[in-house]
Amino acid sequence: MKNFFYTVLCILCFSNYAFSQEPVTIQPKYTAHNKGKFFVSWGGNRESYSKSDITFTGADYNFTIHNVEAHDKPKGWHCDYLNPARMTIPQTNFRLGYFVSDHYIISLGLDHMKYVMFQDKAVNLSGYYPKYGSYGEVLSNNQTLLTEDFLTFEHTDGLNYIHAEVSRFDDVSKLFTIGNTDKIQINLTEGIGGGLIYPKTNAKVLGKERHDDFHVSGYGVSAKVGLNITIFKHFYVQGELKGGYINMPDIRTTYDPVDRASQEFFFFQRIIVFGGIFRI
Repeated sequence: MKNFFYTVLCILCFSNYAFSQEPVTIQPKYTAHNKGKFFVSWGGNRESYSKSDITFTGADYNFTIHNVEAHDKPKGWHCDYLNPARMTIPQTNFRLGYFVSDHYIISLGLDHMKYVMFQDKAVNLSGYYPKYGSYGEVLSNNQTLLTEDFLTFEHTDGLNYIHAEVSRFDDVSKLFTIGNTDKIQINLTEGIGGGLIYPKTNAKVLGKERHDDFHVSGYGVSAKVGLNITIFKHFYVQGELKGGYINMPDIRTTYDPVDRASQEFFFFQRIIVFGGIFRI
């Protein structure tokens, strides 16, 4: 009888212990959901530009140079990307964003591009300006040579595209048989954006002193596609291809307020950024 009571007591104690335990829950991975996360990124770019017609107007001139070619001004891998006093020297990209859902992002960004007109190129010119032929610009075939005395033109500090963007974000880690996405995760992203062009234009027109100051000159629209690799939940590297259209009808060129330029063109960026993603 004593053994019987000991057995019953042990069964009751075990049952009470078993039923008093909290149910075991498996915590979802941090990367399983994105809604409510913030992110910030910083990196660099290379650019290509379509040909464009550039019109210059002033009190005594109004001329257009046609099919002008331009290039960017790369810095290469350099410590200036990390130096706050010199961050505008290289071509850079900054973005701050928020996940409104697991797949959709709203963000603000600054693409600091650089646009430099090719010098000493022969172009077609229409219109008029004073002192024709005195800048070493007139060629025998009726084309115009873009000499430094005649015209220099660049947005090198820079061609600043300040814009808002809406983009989509999709985890494709399963395609690469990645198990634990909290260690490494691969995502695809696509987006569209639009905003203001706020360049610091460096131009020397017909020997006049350049203005060289920041000025809202127009607008831009863009679309992108990118590949994102997130490491240890919070750190990522992202490569993007981004193209768009820029229209600048109001470019300051000299200190004379009547002197202006206008142009429109397409651009194409190749971008690499590094960033962090977190919840507050």
